[in-house]
Amino acid sequence: METFSRCSPDDHLVIIGNGMASHRLVEALVNHPQRPRAITVIGEEPVPAYNRILLSPLLAGDMQPEALTLRDADWYQDNGVTLKLGERVEHIDRDSRTLATDAGETLYYDRLVLATGSRPTLPKVQGIALDGVHGFRDLDDAATLEAIAQQGGHALVIGGGLLGLEAAEGLRKRGQGLQVSVLQRSDRLMNRQLDATAANLLKASLVERGLNIVTQAQLAKLEGDPTGRVCAAILNDGRRLPADSVIIAAGITPNAELGQQAGLTTDRAVKVDRHLTTSDPHIFALGECCQFEQHTYGLVEPIWHQVEVLAAVLCGDAGDGYREVPTATKLKVSGVSLFAFGPTEAAPEHDVLCYHDPHRGDYRRVLLRDGRIEGAVLYGDTQQGPWYFEQALAGHDLSGFRQALLFGAADVEVLRAAAAQLPPDSSELSAQHSSKHSSHSTSEAA
Repeated sequence: METFSRCSPDDHLVIIGNGMASHRLVEALVNHPQRPRAITVIGEEPVPAYNRILLSPLLAGDMQPEALTLRDADWYQDNGVTLKLGERVEHIDRDSRTLATDAGETLYYDRLVLATGSRPTLPKVQGIALDGVHGFRDLDDAATLEAIAQQGGHALVIGGGLLGLEAAEGLRKRGQGLQVSVLQRSDRLMNRQLDATAANLLKASLVERGLNIVTQAQLAKLEGDPTGRVCAAILNDGRRLPADSVIIAAGITPNAELGQQAGLTTDRAVKVDRHLTTSDPHIFALGECCQFEQHTYGLVEPIWHQVEVLAAVLCGDAGDGYREVPTATKLKVSGVSLFAFGPTEAAPEHDVLCYHDPHRGDYRRVLLRDGRIEGAVLYGDTQQGPWYFEQALAGHDLSGFRQALLFGAADVEVLRAAAAQLPPDSSELSAQHSSKHSSHSTSEAA
């Protein structure tokens, strides 16, 4: 499928990839007065860009596929953007500044953006190539998992992070006689975001719904039946779990091969500087396929910041460039709200504040160092999460309000007002209480 640009062929920007990062970049470019005069977007999938974050509610039956679409094909044409769908770029010739697609087309570019995203990281175990082993990254995967759910039997999800848990819960909700298990290598679910208490609360909630959660479990191999289809998973400790289908959700691998084949500097991904420029000044990289310093990306908030920087660069304003900033993770896992930032484990020098209401299912833990918030985990009621993060970013010394911290902003501000001899409803306090948190305060998973 293709829509044709009405732009001049001069100053031709080509974007390889049509995911969320690419689409957000195009949206930022088309209304800029100094936009590239011709923009071509090449996407390997046959449909326009869509919101991958919503694949989980799609699988669960809570959304229809069309609700995920970010813009239809007409929007690209109306904004003078050439959109090529269902094509894969196979080769980049940096000397001639051309690229070749699997459709036999050769395109010239003045500037090129790699926004090729990532793919599921596959465990290096025997049987990983058997039929019935799937990822969960695109619309086709969601359709495949929906069919699996309705077939019944045993489904095994490898990975106890956000994507794995959402896939497992979606399978459970859509399943008809389907037994769903989650295999997590760590001793707890979502070990990068949650402490042990919050992870155990989440596990208990998911087990109560009917999921089988297996932690501290490392996959040794997958077994196949005589037809070449997966039938079981064998763990390192010898346990054998039945599996008619296996869904891999144990991390992502940047799609950096195209840049590597073109001779760009790569490490874990395509390396970029603070202006998202690769080792070739005519080529840029964005999102999950790029690496800035030692960082690679899987959450949308830093990628949205990259988009802002790159859009400015492509429109002639280099600015200060990209920099890493602290982010908090705001998630809803299977209907349970979570908010977390900073360390998941308390260090000996941390002052640890905890609140737990088992009856309501609420939990929060705040880590202080020298009176300043360094991290927090909230489970259930996450309303105070952004305020905690705002205080952490500002580096406020909260030593004098320690006794009220677990109750949030309102109680702390009452104490502040008393300390300052100001009435609690003063305009100053009101402004503090209603202030917006940083634009980098929350981040969904990509």
